[in-house]
Amino acid sequence: MVVLKKIIKNPMGFIGLTLVLFWVIIAIFAPLLAPPGDVRDPYMIKRAGYSSLPQPPSSEAPMGLSGGGYDIYYGIIWGSRTAFRIGLIVVLISGLIGTLVGGVSAYIGGLMDEIVMRIVDLFMSFPFLIGVIIMTVVLGKGLNIVILALIIFGWRGYARVIRSEVLSVKERDYVTAAKALGLSRRRILIKHVFPNSIFPIFVLASLNIGRMVLLASSLSFIGVGSEPGFADWGQMINFARPWLTGVVGDPFAFWFTYLYPSLAICSFILGWTLLGDTLRDVLDPQLKGT
Repeated sequence: MVVLKKIIKNPMGFIGLTLVLFWVIIAIFAPLLAPPGDVRDPYMIKRAGYSSLPQPPSSEAPMGLSGGGYDIYYGIIWGSRTAFRIGLIVVLISGLIGTLVGGVSAYIGGLMDEIVMRIVDLFMSFPFLIGVIIMTVVLGKGLNIVILALIIFGWRGYARVIRSEVLSVKERDYVTAAKALGLSRRRILIKHVFPNSIFPIFVLASLNIGRMVLLASSLSFIGVGSEPGFADWGQMINFARPWLTGVVGDPFAFWFTYLYPSLAICSFILGWTLLGDTLRDVLDPQLKGT
């Protein structure tokens, strides 16, 4: 509760929290805001015909139709669930893997730490986005493939952060005292080391949720992400790609095809970024006494 109060008092933190809560509400009430009807998979965007020409906003389609007759409003609403699914799953699993690998190796130290860090260095040698693109191209399209690729290349950052924290914490007096009392290494790690090393992971995770969604949207935009018609904001911008320059004499004729998905991505990422920055300031040990 103390952390939440500090976030609310911070203007940037309040804006970030508001944006995140806005999309949480949209995702929770997606079936009410955009009823799927008789569609077998609610995550497949509704289509009103198959015309390649986008249609402007109307009473039937409040945000218009993109090329192929896809309902932009439906895609935005259900795309919020896709965004949370990608961000939360990737961050939770990659964060858990990185924390365990980096934390345990740093605490044990010695040869094990050297071997684990060389493995981390090997993964770090691959550019993140390039590595994810190669995996999605090799393994095939689909949201689950994108999530798997992001996890495989996403855990390394957590491992480095937690390792540096554990190396510092394990040398402190209360850990030394716990060792003198005869506590097991596992109990010391779980009860004393991890709880005092984990705060930077929370900050990194909150920042990475938006980053993972942006990367997944980028993959969908270039055609190696989710399958065609799936409620994914990046793919919706991909639908708008042929119409980004409008028509001769009117470059903004089809503004609605890319404006709404772009606003959705930007606001979602901005919310998590502002929240992560504020959380970093709140959890900074130097600021705890202020």
